[in-house]
Amino acid sequence: MGDGNGLTEPAGDAPRRLKGARRLKLRTVLLIVVFVPSLTFAPLLASGMSQLATQWQAEKVQMDLATATVGRPAAELLFSLDLERRLTAQVLAAPGSAARGQLAEQRAVTDRAVAAFRPLTGLDAENAQEGLLDAVARTDRGLTGLAEQRRSVDAGLSSAQRAFDYYSGVLESDLAVLTALGKTDEGEVNRQAQALVDLYWVVYMLGREDAVLARGWEAGRLTRTEYGIVTDAIGTRNHLMRSRVIPALTGDETRYAAMTNSRAWQTLTTLEGRLVASGGVADQVTLRDDGAAWRSAMDEVTGQLRELLDLRFANLSRIGYDHATMVFTVFVIISTIGLLALVLVFFTSWRLTAVLRRRILHLRREAQELQERLPEVVARLERGEDVDVDAEVRPLRTTPDELGELGQALNLASRSAVLTAVRQAEQHRGFQRMLQRIARRTQILIGLQLKKLDELERRHEDPEVLEGLFDLDHLTARLRRYEENLVILGGGQPQRRWRKPVHLLDVLRAAQGEVQDYRRISIDVEGEPWIAERAVGPLVHVLAELMENATAFSRPMTPVEVRAAPVSRGVAVEIEDRGLGMEPEQYEAANELLRSPPRLDVMTHADDVRLGLYVVARLSASLGLKVELRTSAFGGTRVIVLLPESLVVERPPTAAAPAPRAAQVPPEAPEPVGASRDEGELPARTRGRAMASVSAAGPPDRAAAPPPGRGPLPQRVRQASLAAELRVPSDRQERTGEESWAVRDQPRRSGATIGAFQRQSRRRRTGDDAFTPGAGGSAEPSPPTTEDR
Repeated sequence: MGDGNGLTEPAGDAPRRLKGARRLKLRTVLLIVVFVPSLTFAPLLASGMSQLATQWQAEKVQMDLATATVGRPAAELLFSLDLERRLTAQVLAAPGSAARGQLAEQRAVTDRAVAAFRPLTGLDAENAQEGLLDAVARTDRGLTGLAEQRRSVDAGLSSAQRAFDYYSGVLESDLAVLTALGKTDEGEVNRQAQALVDLYWVVYMLGREDAVLARGWEAGRLTRTEYGIVTDAIGTRNHLMRSRVIPALTGDETRYAAMTNSRAWQTLTTLEGRLVASGGVADQVTLRDDGAAWRSAMDEVTGQLRELLDLRFANLSRIGYDHATMVFTVFVIISTIGLLALVLVFFTSWRLTAVLRRRILHLRREAQELQERLPEVVARLERGEDVDVDAEVRPLRTTPDELGELGQALNLASRSAVLTAVRQAEQHRGFQRMLQRIARRTQILIGLQLKKLDELERRHEDPEVLEGLFDLDHLTARLRRYEENLVILGGGQPQRRWRKPVHLLDVLRAAQGEVQDYRRISIDVEGEPWIAERAVGPLVHVLAELMENATAFSRPMTPVEVRAAPVSRGVAVEIEDRGLGMEPEQYEAANELLRSPPRLDVMTHADDVRLGLYVVARLSASLGLKVELRTSAFGGTRVIVLLPESLVVERPPTAAAPAPRAAQVPPEAPEPVGASRDEGELPARTRGRAMASVSAAGPPDRAAAPPPGRGPLPQRVRQASLAAELRVPSDRQERTGEESWAVRDQPRRSGATIGAFQRQSRRRRTGDDAFTPGAGGSAEPSPPTTEDR
């Protein structure tokens, strides 16, 4: 039958029931899942069950204490001490009477009651009535003086009043125990227990009155104090009986309502009336010889009261245990119903959740597949492949409910995501191509500019003009590196190529020549490592970026040290500055970028100051370099570039071995002008040696011939200071595919060379033959020229 929500459940057809459940509206399913647990309210059920269990346990414990554990020993102690108090009073009033034997027997009964009461001091306080343990402790402390009191009575050292006060104090402590037992957690039990406590007080008042009169019957008189005790006890007892005990009697207890009309009670009342009437105002009250009648009536009334106490005690026990049993029954019923409700909740929730889970998991799988397909589509787009949006997006089959609408939205989102990725990839590829075209055109112009600067440097010999040309040449070389950065960020690779391996020192000098503040960089290379030709261009670019970063983020006057040495797995190059360094998390982020270079979107990272790190990361990944940033001992940053063994080669057989450091001419001893060289030997730069003696090959120009007796003017030889591997071929066609590079010397070497060249040129023109180099032969260093590239 239908339920109005499209759910049809034929009997015995589980598949159709499941199919009907799938057609439930999502709102209906959620309402069922939410409201069924809310109605059962499991936490409240657990709290109620816990409270019922606690109440039942507490009532059961309290009833056990009131009836068996504490109630009966305390009641027996009350009756025993009350009787011992009267017999003690008789013995003190008439030491030779027959009451002494009765006192001895009663003391034995009292001792048994005390022995049964004493263990109650070790009761567990959990669930016990309020004030019970304190009352038990006070009674126990009172009983400790019982033996001493008895010895005083037997020795005749204790007065009647002292003995009376002692027994009365212990009895009142015992009554406090019985009163505390009536304070349970159940109201009806408390009401019934109050009448029982009142009956105990009636017995206590009768015993109090009997103890005082016991010694009065022997003496035939009472003192005014004793008379007051008796009259107070009579008034209290009558009030309790008429106002509290008799009105509280119920059931089979009502037959004791006429107890006050019995013959014994009437006799007791008559004798008390005579006693009260004979009080007068004298210091002593004379008693008639009514002791035998009093004793007979007193014993009978006490027996009746004890019968009523036992009956009341039994009824109270029954009421208390019945209520505890009722609480336990309620606890069992509620627990059973609650557990059944929880089982129903779990079963219903499981059934409905299973349906929802299958449908939602299906949507999640589709979303995960889209998540896996989208990066693959993007990767294909990055590789330049064409992607068909309709073929990549597989639409989900939808249903006419909320989850079906969600599936339709997922279809739209899938198509939109793939289409957006395709459009962004096309836009990104277009921007990269545009960026590379612009950078390539700019590189052509930069190459033409370098060529023009070469021509100007060869044409002019004025030191000031040459210095300006050198600066322009250096700026142009840096601009060429920046343009290569754009090519690399646009997805391309540097175009400069070498056909032969290059010495590592020359590579480091070339990188140094492309740094703005190159004078601060010092280079130290151990050994004679050579770099494979395929890695020269990218390695120079990487080192130049790192050197410029070191000079840019350190103080202008502090040095930047570059050290290179062979290691077990290749060659390690260290670049160390003395700047401010970075925070540990910044080092970690930079190293992570260098380890895993991301795909860089130039349009979204236009303002990122770490574009140089992106370039280094891309080039290092293509070469297999390992670049790591660490904290320097000087407080700055130390960069370690590890060149793998695949990039380090042996020195080519045709390459001339560099002069050893020990054989280099020191700065203080530059090569003299006109020093002889083997014919055809290219000039070699050494630390501190000037280029004043370098002259071009071939016959000298007659027009520029010096005066007689003077040497020829120094002339710059193009690429004379470069290693053979870094020289640019003279053939114009070969220069088309290979650009010139700046290989600069250390600051004092470059400065010494150019300074010596300028000084010697001036002296030659002025006719001064007395050329003496200054200390070190150095002047203000200037950037490397195009011939050094």
